[in-house]
Amino acid sequence: MESIGHAIGRLLKDVGIDRSVKQQTAISLWPEIVGPIISGVTEPRDVEHGILTVKTANSTWRQELFFQKKDILKRLNSKIGITIIKDIRFL
Repeated sequence: MESIGHAIGRLLKDVGIDRSVKQQTAISLWPEIVGPIISGVTEPRDVEHGILTVKTANSTWRQELFFQKKDILKRLNSKIGITIIKDIRFL
């Protein structure tokens, strides 16, 4: 007998939305990936075509996160289990 998690995963793949669901997972994982301080000054807004859009509190945080982007992308994709997020756009 197939587990419900496996069955749902197969269904999502069959209807072609598994990649979209995995992309959206990035939003819920954001606080865990960046920690409480950065999470407190940012708000992940949307993921479209592999680009995560994140609203920052101000330009100082925007610049700081720009420099950390490569590391954040690596940790985020590692946690998702697939390289699905190609870029992060900080607003």
